Amino acid sequence: MIVTLTMNPSMDRTIELSHPLQRGGVQRAQSLTSQAAGKGVNVARALASAGVPTLAVLPGDPHDPVIVGLIDCELPHVALPIGQALRTNLTLAEVDGTTTKINAPGPLLDNNHQRALIDQVLLAADGANWLIMAGSLPPGVPDSFYATLVAEVRRTLGSRAPRIAVDTSGAPLIALFAAGPECAPDLIKPNAEELAELTGQGTEETLEADPQLVVEAAGRLISHGTAAVLATLGSKGAVLVTASGSWHARHPPVTARSTVGAGDSALAGYLLADAQGLAPAECLRQAVAHGSAAVSLPGSTIPAPEHTNPRAVTVAALSAPLTTEGKP
Repeated sequence: MIVTLTMNPSMDRTIELSHPLQRGGVQRAQSLTSQAAGKGVNVARALASAGVPTLAVLPGDPHDPVIVGLIDCELPHVALPIGQALRTNLTLAEVDGTTTKINAPGPLLDNNHQRALIDQVLLAADGANWLIMAGSLPPGVPDSFYATLVAEVRRTLGSRAPRIAVDTSGAPLIALFAAGPECAPDLIKPNAEELAELTGQGTEETLEADPQLVVEAAGRLISHGTAAVLATLGSKGAVLVTASGSWHARHPPVTARSTVGAGDSALAGYLLADAQGLAPAECLRQAVAHGSAAVSLPGSTIPAPEHTNPRAVTVAALSAPLTTEGKP
């Protein structure tokens, strides 16, 4: 069982444009799609489509469009009522694959909401294989929330605690590693910008251009206690770094339709391969296959295994990380 937590889910509306976006102009949409989403929800959707037992935990009232959407697609989930509407995010997708995303802040979650969600996670994650904490934190939730939850899951569940993966950015990501090695996740999935911000090494551009620089930056996180870093690099593929080795994987160019959900799909691909007992390099291969498939699909469509082509992905071993003592 893989449990996902999405603290700030959304209804994702995607408008596909037939012409380049023109600020201040009037444009007609080629299509409009809506999908219940959020990073953890997207991961759960991809895993469920592959037959992996999964459960999505999130806030939301029974008649909220997001929750109704999850019911309609038969995604296993537990939703905690909060008495407020969940947010709606808007994506504008141009014909060349350029994606403009406008994310709303989300509802206010007070201490009682947060405690109820933590309790549900503890119940669902007891004995699970993985717990995935993914996405931004809504108003009212402290930046330290993920760090606090990692510590509580491990302290409360002990030997029954799952491995923990975190995919977030900004202050919650920085707070996670500032909390100390005991809060370090087993797996983290940053993109190049997030890895640079977290470690202070390189920039988005330099990391995407140099996989070995990614290894060096990720080494700081490995030395801090994280078992694996899955760094997604956009069209340049992805790098997986562990204490025992590192690899770079790339997929042949695809016709981009939307980048929404590509990182979530990559994480799902990694977890899918891990659930099959595959080696780290093969987990990376499936991660890149899933991420590339997501880019080739419209809107926020999350790929199923039949959309992916892992055999097209090339994987090359890189130098082992030179870990650095101290905080990232």
